[in-house]
Amino acid sequence: MSEQDVYARLKALGIELPLAGSPAAAYAMCAQTGNLVCLSGHIAKRDGQVWTGKLGDSMTTDEGYAAARAVVVDLLATLHAHLGDLNRVTRVVKLMSLVNSTPDYIEQHRVTNGASELLVALFGERGRHARSAFGVTQIPLGACVEIEMNVEVD
Repeated sequence: MSEQDVYARLKALGIELPLAGSPAAAYAMCAQTGNLVCLSGHIAKRDGQVWTGKLGDSMTTDEGYAAARAVVVDLLATLHAHLGDLNRVTRVVKLMSLVNSTPDYIEQHRVTNGASELLVALFGERGRHARSAFGVTQIPLGACVEIEMNVEVD
């Protein structure tokens, strides 16, 4: 397996990209300027439905980690639809993660590791990125996690 082949890594991890989603309001799923692609926030889904819940209340950190990982799969589906080839990614630049959580929950960074660790597993050092992880009181549709991503492409 080539170190550069993201699709071989996806297959080795048993991950199949879903069809890219459509915007739910007046925005684009991604926008590109030069070599920078900015992907809109994607909310966590499980079995095709919004993955609802609040960390520190109805969800554990491990469940949040899995949700963040699932968001990255959807982000990659959007990016694949835009680029036609994920191997064009030269660098994952930045993630911003919103974690629907109680005021006393303090493990947003551990939830977001579900996204970050998958990106490094798929892209190697090209996947190591800057990031922010925030706890918020609500995310649209009651989703547990929302993540946006910026990538550099060739």
